[in-house]
Amino acid sequence: MSIVIHSALAEVNCERWNALLDDDYPFLKHQFLLGLEKTGCTTAENGWTPTHFVEYAADQETIVAALPCYEKTHSYGEYIFDWAWADAYYRHGVDYYPKLSSSVPFTPASGQRFLVNQSEELAKSSPDHYANHVAKLVKQAQDYCTDNGLSGWHGLFINEQEAAHFENDPNVFVRHSNQFHWQNQGYSSFDDFLNRLNAKKRKNIKRERRRITEQEITYRWISGDELTPEVMQTMYGFYARTIQMYGAQAYLNRGFFDYLAEHFSDNTMVLLASFGDQTIAGGLYFKSDNTLYGRYWGALHNFHSVHFETCYYQAIEWCIEHGYSRFEAGAQGEHKHARGLSPSRTYSAHWLQEPQFHAAIGQFIEQEQAHIESYQKDISRHSPYRNEL
Repeated sequence: MSIVIHSALAEVNCERWNALLDDDYPFLKHQFLLGLEKTGCTTAENGWTPTHFVEYAADQETIVAALPCYEKTHSYGEYIFDWAWADAYYRHGVDYYPKLSSSVPFTPASGQRFLVNQSEELAKSSPDHYANHVAKLVKQAQDYCTDNGLSGWHGLFINEQEAAHFENDPNVFVRHSNQFHWQNQGYSSFDDFLNRLNAKKRKNIKRERRRITEQEITYRWISGDELTPEVMQTMYGFYARTIQMYGAQAYLNRGFFDYLAEHFSDNTMVLLASFGDQTIAGGLYFKSDNTLYGRYWGALHNFHSVHFETCYYQAIEWCIEHGYSRFEAGAQGEHKHARGLSPSRTYSAHWLQEPQFHAAIGQFIEQEQAHIESYQKDISRHSPYRNEL
């Protein structure tokens, strides 16, 4: 078996790559990552050089394991914040960039990062088949960093299985972070969901939704073949407007929005809000077979409560109606807690090549984890639900 480093996902067979996925998590699908590369969102020029590690069997066709990676010259678009680490390197006259990042670009959504072929034939080859190939890929990533002058390797938004694996690895630190996710507790309707909340939170949400009705704003979900170029142009306009409003960096371009409609429509949805005959707001969503992911939104005017309706309430209602178990609304935002989203732990893994910095950052992560645990206990004591879920 041999590991090949691919500088473009187009070099890897789509069907064989997707066969390694544990579930329907959309963001590690070959089509999604390839789209980012083909439309120029992840390139060396913008600091995301594709560097994908793929382990092949002796036939050089069967993929045994894979680790999507990017050589990074900055930390934008990752949502696991290491700017303080980069600053510490800088103050000591050491380069933090480039670094190697195993992540889904611009997407703070936890999921599988290590793709290991779990076919019965391969799994029988070793009782530690999964752990062995994860270790092999990490060793290859670390060697790549050493050979090419990268400061370290980072696995961002890894899943719980991967986090558990690295908790037993003394050379890799697991960092804990917090997001807010909505969990479907078998609700029969949005009203049923509201009835589980305490009176104050229930009253607030009803008031915000009533404002939408009073303003005569209506919503519609668009997916599949209905994702026309016109729809994607409209959604891109909302995305660009939000980016401009907050002076942020536009990670995605119009070409990627068009690509989603043409090549990724089964996992993409657009939510549009209308006032009369004018489309006034929109949200870009992605879905697996049991989870809805909210990613971007925008609006033309400052209509009351449109943000909450577009980014949370319509999504929660859609999940209830379609039997989805989970809704993730992206990174950060304590205001989500008041609207029924609960604190949820996320994980990342880190290895730094310089022993001095590796030890110091390990201490930082340990202290930070204690803070995260305290924060989650504190916020859980202020649950919006009548009885904690």
